[in-house]
Amino acid sequence: MNIPNSLTLGRIVLVPLVVWLIITHEMLAAFLLFLLAGLSDAADGFLAKRYGWRSELGAYLDPIADKALLVSIYVTLGFAGHLPVWLVIAVVSRDILIVGAVVLSWMLSRPLSMQPLLISKANTLSQIVLAGLVLAELGLGLGLHELINILVWVTGTLTILSAAAYFWSWLRHMASYEPAPTPLPPRQRKAAGLDQPQRSRVRTT
Repeated sequence: MNIPNSLTLGRIVLVPLVVWLIITHEMLAAFLLFLLAGLSDAADGFLAKRYGWRSELGAYLDPIADKALLVSIYVTLGFAGHLPVWLVIAVVSRDILIVGAVVLSWMLSRPLSMQPLLISKANTLSQIVLAGLVLAELGLGLGLHELINILVWVTGTLTILSAAAYFWSWLRHMASYEPAPTPLPPRQRKAAGLDQPQRSRVRTT
């Protein structure tokens, strides 16, 4: 296992620890671990690109680690009353919608690979900043209430728009998908004359 994958696994291990710190009101420690997770994410991305340490395992683990941390923080802060319940529901529902769409497309033999959209990147950035500011406010008391309130609505709007964009992309994919033709078995190909050698025709004058 290479270094980027080890860093990614480390972020996954941090998830229950951050949740426990929030539940026990150790907000400063939770904030510091959240920052550590962010630095870890940046480091494994840099190392993977700089030294070519990309792997199929890392491609699966990295988004799982990011989503596990963010969703866990949002759900925990929501239950603790530090984030609006409607925002938590929107964030979780969006991720469930995307995963469900991908799974359903595979079940219907119309595989789909979700590519990050610009609005999705903006949404992820907004979610990260909001989570960090809430933890910082709870741990350090920086007087960020007004900024947090604004960012709650910005994040909620981006989350809903991102979900709608992905849903529209999925609908277009399902409507336009054309599966590759299934090759005929050898016996049927022979019966249809598809495997017969083509005879060249010689023109005579």
